[in-house]
Amino acid sequence: MTDPKDFDENAAVPEPVEGPSEGSDANASGPQPEGQDSGVDAGADDELTVDDILNIAQSDDALAEDAAEDAALADAEHTLLVDLKRLQAEYANYRRRTEEQRGVEIQRAKGEAAKGLIPVLDDLDRAAQHGDLQEGTPFAAIADKVRSVVERLGVVSYGEKGDEFDPQQHEAIFQQPTPGVQKAVVLEVVEVGYRLGDVELRPAKVVVAVPAE
Repeated sequence: MTDPKDFDENAAVPEPVEGPSEGSDANASGPQPEGQDSGVDAGADDELTVDDILNIAQSDDALAEDAAEDAALADAEHTLLVDLKRLQAEYANYRRRTEEQRGVEIQRAKGEAAKGLIPVLDDLDRAAQHGDLQEGTPFAAIADKVRSVVERLGVVSYGEKGDEFDPQQHEAIFQQPTPGVQKAVVLEVVEVGYRLGDVELRPAKVVVAVPAE
């Protein structure tokens, strides 16, 4: 054995020889220290490729197309709603006009039927003035039936002595100056007038008393 005393305590310790040492491969393959360049760009994963840019552009175009389609759909719905309201208003107006026209046609038909009965009513009035319509006689019964039919049609007669003269309702066949009269009044009824609702079937023919000069 070598005596330790044979070694010089002040002798220099030889420097280790540089070169690959055990575990160098492990150090090379192990994690690199923070901030050390490993040979791979750390920001490579964050870079956009051409495909990524194209996909983003296509996504923007798709969103724009969807927005345009939504706007077009909203405009179409608004247009349809406006058209529907217009059609409803037109139908309501058409129905109202139809009902009014129907009422006018009914009144006109009744008026034509009543006009055909006016000469008969004139004959009945003349017969009554001559005393030919005595109660209980067949002629009086027929007269009552004719008058009831005219009343059911809605025909009314007008024109009586003493009424104020109205040129819209009366036809003056003669004017009689009368002392004490302040305004034109009916002095005598020659033919009774008839109307059906607002329809004038025949004006009343009258003699008019006017103020004397």
